[in-house]
Amino acid sequence: MKLSGLALTIVLAALPAAAQDGPYKILKTAKVGGAGGFDYVYADAAGRRLYVPRSGAGGRITAFNLDTLEPAGEIAGNARGAAVDPKSGHGFASSKPVVMWDTKTMAAIKTIDVQGGPDGILFDPFNERVWVFSHSAPNATVIEAKDGSIVGTVDLGGAPEQAVTDGKGHIYVDIEDKDNVAVVDAKTMKVTGNYALEGKGGTPAGLAFDVKNHVLFVACRKPATMVMMNSDTGKIIDTLPLGAGTDGAVFNPKTMEAFSSQGDGTLTVIKENSPTSFAVEQTVKTPVRAKTLTLDSKTDHVLLITAEFAAPPADATPAAGGRGGRGAMVPDSFSILVVGK
Repeated sequence: MKLSGLALTIVLAALPAAAQDGPYKILKTAKVGGAGGFDYVYADAAGRRLYVPRSGAGGRITAFNLDTLEPAGEIAGNARGAAVDPKSGHGFASSKPVVMWDTKTMAAIKTIDVQGGPDGILFDPFNERVWVFSHSAPNATVIEAKDGSIVGTVDLGGAPEQAVTDGKGHIYVDIEDKDNVAVVDAKTMKVTGNYALEGKGGTPAGLAFDVKNHVLFVACRKPATMVMMNSDTGKIIDTLPLGAGTDGAVFNPKTMEAFSSQGDGTLTVIKENSPTSFAVEQTVKTPVRAKTLTLDSKTDHVLLITAEFAAPPADATPAAGGRGGRGAMVPDSFSILVVGK
């Protein structure tokens, strides 16, 4: 939909004041094209690669140079997410079966049969294991990064979305359909607790972590809030508003900022002034459906992925939950966005 000058002014006026002032902006847009759906995006800051899984017919994980966004190779696999163990140099895709590859040569090493429906994925440096998450049981499959062997599975008691680790034996997973954050012992692979959102937020779809100050940032859809929570106790510290349709969150310890990407075309930047004081620093305007993100910890850039979609047919049946339908993806419109100062 093309907005007139007046309509665009109205849209901008409806955003918070911080949306029009702040240090962050879109620095680069790379229209890389290609067919297929998309979900999570992953920046391997050490290996300087950006991994973008594309689902559907011809599913693959497409790699790009993290500095130039030039193509750097592909791995076959109908995946939703990717993760890398920098020590072993092994990459993993949340696909079925899980694909394991060599990050230097981009050659597939093996496939790993797993149960459930792989979706989110996390590499935990604590014991160099990869956690592959599924909305259906088993909710997590744990894999040794060094050789791709399966260690075990975990029932998280609900549908997991994003997960974070403190690197010291604790993993936190937002459980979308239970409105809580599961606390998992990485060594025993057991759930040791659940932190309820207590109505301050619901349908959590993003999770970020200030490890040093023990603050979890839980990005929620209903209501659309960021819930700041103590990772040791589950105590809710504060809540702040987000745009509609969050689908990911990251935290930058160098700038003490948390980021939430939303499908409504906004990127919310939350500043941690102290472990008990937070504020919405800026709302960056992005293309609609730029809803998943990753952080390049070397450059402090946030990268998002998006595409253009045609208007839905007039007789389209609304999606579950009352969400509107959408038309087909515009061919070769898939793009990578770089946001920074």
